[in-house]
Amino acid sequence: MGDYVTPGEEPQEPGIYRSEQMCLAQLYLQSDASYQCVAELGELGLVQFRDLNPDVSSFQRKYVNEVRRCDEMERKLRFLEREIKKDQIPMLDTGENPDAPLPREMIDLEATFEKLENELREVNKNEETLKKNFSELTELKHILRKTQTFFEEVDHDRWRILEGGGGRSGGSTEEQSPLIDIGDNEDDSMRHFSAQAAMLRLGFVAGVIQRERLPAFERLLWRACRGNVFLRTSEIDDVLNDTVTGDPVNKCVFIIFFQGDQLKTKVKKICEGFRATLYPCPDTPQERREMSIGVMTRIEDLKTVLGQTQDHRHRVLVAASKNVRMWLTKVRKIKSIYHTLNFFNIDVTQKCLIAEVWCPIAELDRIKMALKRGTDESGSQVPSILNRMETHEAPPTYNKTNKFTKGFQNIVDAYGIATYREINPSPYTMISFPFLFAVMFGDMGHGVIMFLAALFFILKEKQLEAARIKDEIFQTFFGGRYVIFLMGVFSIYTGFMYNDIFSKSVNAFGSSWTNSIRHEYIDDVLEKGEKASEAQWMLVPELAYDGNPYPIGVDPVWNLAEGNKLSFLNSMKMKMSVLFGIAQMTFGVLLSYKNFTYFKSDLDVKYMFIPQMIFLSSIFIYLCIQILAKWLFFGSAPGSVLGYTYPGTNCAPSLLIGLINMFMMKSRNAGFVDEEGNIVPQCWLSTWYPGQATIEIVLVILALVQVPIMLFAKPWLLYQREKKQTRYSTLGGSGGGASTSQSVRADIAQDDAEVVHAPEQTPKPAGHGHGHGDGPLEMGDVMVYQAIHTIEFVLGCVSHTASYLRLWALSLAHAQLSDVLWTMVFRNAFVLDGYAGAVATYILFFIFGSLSVFILVLMEGLSAFLHALRLHWVEFQSKFYGGLGYEFAPFSFERILAEEREAEENL
Repeated sequence: MGDYVTPGEEPQEPGIYRSEQMCLAQLYLQSDASYQCVAELGELGLVQFRDLNPDVSSFQRKYVNEVRRCDEMERKLRFLEREIKKDQIPMLDTGENPDAPLPREMIDLEATFEKLENELREVNKNEETLKKNFSELTELKHILRKTQTFFEEVDHDRWRILEGGGGRSGGSTEEQSPLIDIGDNEDDSMRHFSAQAAMLRLGFVAGVIQRERLPAFERLLWRACRGNVFLRTSEIDDVLNDTVTGDPVNKCVFIIFFQGDQLKTKVKKICEGFRATLYPCPDTPQERREMSIGVMTRIEDLKTVLGQTQDHRHRVLVAASKNVRMWLTKVRKIKSIYHTLNFFNIDVTQKCLIAEVWCPIAELDRIKMALKRGTDESGSQVPSILNRMETHEAPPTYNKTNKFTKGFQNIVDAYGIATYREINPSPYTMISFPFLFAVMFGDMGHGVIMFLAALFFILKEKQLEAARIKDEIFQTFFGGRYVIFLMGVFSIYTGFMYNDIFSKSVNAFGSSWTNSIRHEYIDDVLEKGEKASEAQWMLVPELAYDGNPYPIGVDPVWNLAEGNKLSFLNSMKMKMSVLFGIAQMTFGVLLSYKNFTYFKSDLDVKYMFIPQMIFLSSIFIYLCIQILAKWLFFGSAPGSVLGYTYPGTNCAPSLLIGLINMFMMKSRNAGFVDEEGNIVPQCWLSTWYPGQATIEIVLVILALVQVPIMLFAKPWLLYQREKKQTRYSTLGGSGGGASTSQSVRADIAQDDAEVVHAPEQTPKPAGHGHGHGDGPLEMGDVMVYQAIHTIEFVLGCVSHTASYLRLWALSLAHAQLSDVLWTMVFRNAFVLDGYAGAVATYILFFIFGSLSVFILVLMEGLSAFLHALRLHWVEFQSKFYGGLGYEFAPFSFERILAEEREAEENL
């Protein structure tokens, strides 16, 4: 970077054309007043603090404990916020912006949050325990009911008889033989099961299991126990809550009969593996009935206690919801203040804090007043001090914006933040961007739709901001409402100039073409043997043009000339695109002159700006003059200007052929001499005026000469300066040539300014500049840098001019799509008569309107927007805009809270 010593007096320009003048300042704050002073600066939002402790770990800084306390409070508030959202309780957000609390108020806030968290966690824990007990008692209630049914009734649909499938040889009888010997008649075995169970003294376990695990549970039970268990299940109709997770699940009641302790252990392990819950179940019916009555009583008591617990929890959350937003704002302000205080240096006396800040020079008075308020509120008797410093660092770039200019400034900043104090393209983009968009989008009807949509966003601005709609697409359109508004206004204007509204024209001033065209054209068609109804209409200037142009815009009669309408509009819009493109590029080069003169860069003015203007004028501005001359001097009938006779339109010189002949340096015949001695140009000879070929050769040579000037002049002069300064610095160091050295340095000091104030214009490779006192000059790097910029400009003039033809292409595409929609969709409604025509008109109008909005307004509008964006970033801003700066990021509570709110909404 170059040397950014704050000058005594700089040229004063409106802030919108350049970034604000910045200065580096030191703040000396007493320890007791530092908190309040930083809080006042945060409310002001005009200073950017520098970290004076970059090598110190975040955990070793002075106020790390306070930051941790704020993190803990923020965690507790987020916990409260989650619980409030879980209960769907609305949080009161009045938009109030409370002041940052005093440090002593942190203790009260911590106590309040600690109490709320502990109370809420205790209530949640009790509620969880009660819900778990309630779920367990509910499951036990269903088990008692189902097992009572198991023992009293025989339900053939619910039995699962698991018997061994293999041979019975080997092993003990208890493990290999079936538990109950069942014959071929299953009904008989069911009927005598109770008697057999009593004889065998079977044990049983009962429990519940999730319904989806039941099939696998049955298979494993059968295989592991080898058929020596008896299983019966029944589905629970009610949806129960899981006792662990609390999620709703479908469960089944099961009862398993077995014999022997070995099978009992195995059955319990299988139940545990499938997360089945086992419950105690009495053996006798009387005991089961008594337990069931006790369970029902406990369930009713739990319902009462659980309801009271939930009511208490709800009251706590409702009370917290009224203040949680305000508490969050306060905590975040406290945290940001202590985080900023960690950037400070501590004086050796431990009584003073020292900070360095970037701030706008124009706002120094407001900053001093904020420091004074903070000192007074803290009760300190020692005033806070602000001391401006000189620095060689590049200041941040700060462009003031409002809600209107912010959208256009964002468009510029998306390409790159402007280098400090270089010219800001945003004011010019406010006009050129919507205008170039409208050139591609020109249609009064579509422009009105866009204008009304943006106008709605502007008029309902406050309501829509308060609604805080999170949809990303909506936020994009709403954020760029003023850009869209101007794009709609300019589209209406260009649509008026094109005389195009939904592909139709308006005859506002009367056509300049006579009615005789109809008869003469039909006669011509009939002579050729064509049908007049099938032939395309054409406008022939020599036959029907009265010589008086349409007052403003395109003559509406061209909408009827299907034969040559497209040729006319193509020619007009293509030339218009070239004119707009070269005009904007020339304006960009002129803005570079403003940068060079502001930074006092004489070398760039003499050997960059002037050669660029000569190169641009010799070829491209000359081409624009030819286009304008062709429009002005070549009419439908021959004419004479300044004693030189010009033929009609059919004999107008070709711009393309003329440009080719100009670069090939061909000699051209100017025409023939008539009887009076006047030179009369012949048709299609690409001759504009006498001596045209000679003048064009001179222009081409002049343009080519500028290329080596741009390439070598500035590096050579820099090299000579460096060499001269090195030589005289050596003489001055020996003592004998001190006065001579000072004289030479004085001579070259004037031209050093462009190095100091415009580092973006010249390279700084490997940490060395090319200015005096900034290290040795790296000639190779300077030459490479200069070659890149020279080639970029020379080739860019050609490629960028061609790039502006997108204005013509997209304008033509938009007009043709609009015409297709009208012809293929809505015009068909006028073919039908009667009721069918009325119905078709409504239906087709709906289709036509929908397609117009979604295809022509949204999709074509997005396409034109992106092309206009490219034209500004590449073709326009590359002529003068460095974009090598970094953004001014002030310490601002408003910005910090907005970022936190946006982060919350994105979660």
